[in-house]
Amino acid sequence: MKRIQDAEHQYNEEDQRRLDHQKPNKKPGARKDVTDRTARAGSKQAAVLVQLSEPNGATIAAIMKATGWQQHSVRGFLAGVARKKLKLKLNSDGVDGTRVYRIVGADSAKPIGRQSKRLAA
Repeated sequence: MKRIQDAEHQYNEEDQRRLDHQKPNKKPGARKDVTDRTARAGSKQAAVLVQLSEPNGATIAAIMKATGWQQHSVRGFLAGVARKKLKLKLNSDGVDGTRVYRIVGADSAKPIGRQSKRLAA
């Protein structure tokens, strides 16, 4: 019986040491507030947004060449970052068998503040 108690005591100490060295769980509200959702100057994201804001727009091939990204990464950027995160309105037109993407409206390129998903009390 003494061995079992010693084993349980040792297990608890080892368990506690392991837990002490783990990173603490982050609270959902502990995230840094992002008020400006524009890209950093000189980044690949900024380069793509400049291409998309031009009147002629940009093709996936042109964005791939400018950034070095693969085709699926460009499509993911357009859907995930440009449309969802930055809330930009993208227009997609088929021109001579190729798809051209451009940002719609002049005020679409303005930075968008973070909007809370919580309802007011």
